[in-house]
This record gives sequence, structure tokens and C-alpha cells, in this order.
Amino acid sequence: MTRIFDSNAGWAGLILRLGLGVVMLPHGMQKLLGWFGGYGFAATYQTFTETMHIPAVIVVLVILGESLGSLGLIAGCLTRVAAFGTLCNMIGAIAMVHWKNGFFMNWFNQQAGEGFEYHLLVIAMSLVLLFAGAGNWSIDKAIVAFLKRNKVASS
Repeated sequence: MTRIFDSNAGWAGLILRLGLGVVMLPHGMQKLLGWFGGYGFAATYQTFTETMHIPAVIVVLVILGESLGSLGLIAGCLTRVAAFGTLCNMIGAIAMVHWKNGFFMNWFNQQAGEGFEYHLLVIAMSLVLLFAGAGNWSIDKAIVAFLKRNKVASS
């Protein structure tokens, strides 16, 4: 159980998960609640299932991964699970939407849509958190401390 929560990431893990969580949270809130110019859960669900033909369970996982997963990253709660969800979301976004637009973001409206450079950065950040854990000031770190104390106390 401690493998899920344990971390050797220190301050770097804290900085990385806060950065990733803060950047991903608005994307999740667009899909879940319609904030930041988004369409909300129902419209996102309908677009993803009917237009993009993504299975309903995957759509729900995408929306929850970007919204609740981002909150988990910020709090350092289930960081590896949240990082894995973000990693999967970005791989799916590249494969289904952004690959055809090439590498670069669409800074000057010279291509059909956004490329996948941003997604690669998010994937890299997610991989580090997946392997290294939450780092300092995280709920995960507190859980590990609790589990270790109780294991010693029960011996």
C-alpha cells in the first residue's frame, strides 16, 4: 500500500505537481462545470460520445481525471493515480485530436489546430510524478507516515 503513496521527490515533486495541477485544473473545470469558457459535463459528454465516438466510460474518466485528478495533484492526494490519469488523457488527446496538426502549438493561426508540444510536456511531468511521487507537503506523504507509525506500533 505504501508504494502508491510513498515519495522520494522532495521539493521538486511539490513544485511539479502544483504546476501540473494548476495548469490542468481549468481544463477539467471547463469539462466538468463549464467554467473558463467550457461547455460543462453534459455538452462535453455529448460531444465526446456522439461526435468523437469515444466510449461513455472513457469520457467520464477523462472529465474526472482532468478535474478531480487536478485537485488530487494540487493536494498531493493519490498523486500517482492522478498523474497516470493525466498521462492517459494526454496520450489520447494526441492520438485523437492533435497529432494531425503537427508538433507546434498554433500561435499564429497558421495551421488547422493545436499541435502536441504542450501535451508532451504534460506527459513528461506526469511520468516524473508517476515514478517519483508527490514530494513534500502532500497528503500522500502524511498517509505514508501514518502507515509506518501504525506498522511499528502494531509490531
